Amino acid sequence: MTQQWHEVMNLDDLWEGEMEAVEVEGRSVLLVNHEGDVYAYKNRCPHQEWPLNDGDLDGCELTCANHLWVFDVTTGKGVNPANCALIGYRCKVDDDGMIHVSLG
Repeated sequence: MTQQWHEVMNLDDLWEGEMEAVEVEGRSVLLVNHEGDVYAYKNRCPHQEWPLNDGDLDGCELTCANHLWVFDVTTGKGVNPANCALIGYRCKVDDDGMIHVSLG
C-alpha cells in the first residue's frame, strides 16, 4: 500500500516552539515545531481524549490542560505518567517548506 501524504500548512506558519491543530481527512492532528523539527500527533490526550492543543508546550514537554499529563513531543512518550504515549503520525517538510502528514 502506498503512503498517502496530505499538505497541511507551511512551515513559515508554525514557528519554533509552537503547536497548531489541523484537520486531515476529518481527524484533528496536532503539529508541533520543536527546534525546527515538526512532529504530528493525534490531537487527543490518551487519558480522556481531551484536545492537546489546549495544553501548554514548554520546550519539548506538552502538558494536557485538563489532567496535567505530560508528554515528550520529540518521542510521543509519556513523562508523567510514563506508561502512556501519544498516537503519532508520519510528518515531513518538503523543499518548499510545506508540511505533509500521513495518517497511514
